[in-house]
Amino acid sequence: MGKFTQWEGKAEMFAKMGWTEEVMFTIGIVEVAIAVLFLIPQTAFVAAILLTGYLGGAVATHVRVDDPFFFPILIGVLVWVALGLRQPVIFRLAIGQSSANTSVVDES
Repeated sequence: MGKFTQWEGKAEMFAKMGWTEEVMFTIGIVEVAIAVLFLIPQTAFVAAILLTGYLGGAVATHVRVDDPFFFPILIGVLVWVALGLRQPVIFRLAIGQSSANTSVVDES
């Protein structure tokens, strides 16, 4: 919500990170669009990938200005856990198991 509302110190904080209020507003729109995509089951996987990239940029920005950067990482982990809870195949792929229950038997 901070990207869409006016509050004291907003311009200074964004300037410290190297962004203008206009750019942050646009980034906020992208963030909301990705969140909506995440809510739709058919587009949730692509949204999780997009959100991971978005949060990577947030981490890079915070590291660059020497701010704490753990929160975007935590949000990224929570996004993938939430997706894994909705689509258990995500957890199976993450630990290296095949999504198919087929096994190959060596017949030699």
